[in-house]
Amino acid sequence: MRHRRNLRKLGRTTAHRKALLRNLSTSLFDKERIATTLVKAKELRPFAEKLITLARKDNLHSRRLAARSIQDRAVVRKLFDTLGPRFAQRNGGYSRILKLGWRQGDGAEMAILELLGSEPTFAKADRKGKSARKKRAAETEGVTSPPSASQAGAPSEQGAKEAKTETGAGKRRRGAPGGKRGSGAATRGKKKPGK
Repeated sequence: MRHRRNLRKLGRTTAHRKALLRNLSTSLFDKERIATTLVKAKELRPFAEKLITLARKDNLHSRRLAARSIQDRAVVRKLFDTLGPRFAQRNGGYSRILKLGWRQGDGAEMAILELLGSEPTFAKADRKGKSARKKRAAETEGVTSPPSASQAGAPSEQGAKEAKTETGAGKRRRGAPGGKRGSGAATRGKKKPGK
C-alpha cells in the first residue's frame, strides 16, 4: 500500500532534490514561466506556492524564511515587492501547469509552469487583418508601411527558387562525386591510396 508516501523522489537524494526545487523556484520567480518535465512541475508547484504565501505576509521573518530557499537576493526582492502584492487578494492557486507533449530525446512528458498574470499578450487583429498595435502606431506616427519586396524591385521568392532549380544548385547528389554508386559504404573506414 502507498500510505504516507506523498513525495516524488525524482531519482535523487534528499539534498539533491531540495537543491533542484530551490533552483527551479528561483528560475520560476525570476522568469515567471519555465518549461520542465511534468513530474518536476508537479513537485515544484506546492514548494513555490508556499514561498508566495510567505511573500504575501511581507515581514522580516517571512523574508528570512524565503531567503533560506532562494539564494538570489534580487529574486527574493522581486518575490516580496512584486509577486506578493500581486497575489495578496488570492487564497492559493498562484500557478498553472500546461502540458506540452513528449520530449524528443527520452520521451519525458514536458510542461510549462507559469505564475498567474504572466501570460503573454497578443494583439488582436481587426477585420482587415492589421493588428491593433500596428494600426495605432500608424495613426500616431502618420507613417505608412515600407514597400513590400515585390514593389521595391527585389526578386520574389518564387523567382529565386526557379533560378536555383535551373542552375541545379539545389539538387543533392547520391553516391560518390564521380558518379559511382555504392562506393561510400564499401570504402568507409579504409584509407585511400596516395597519388
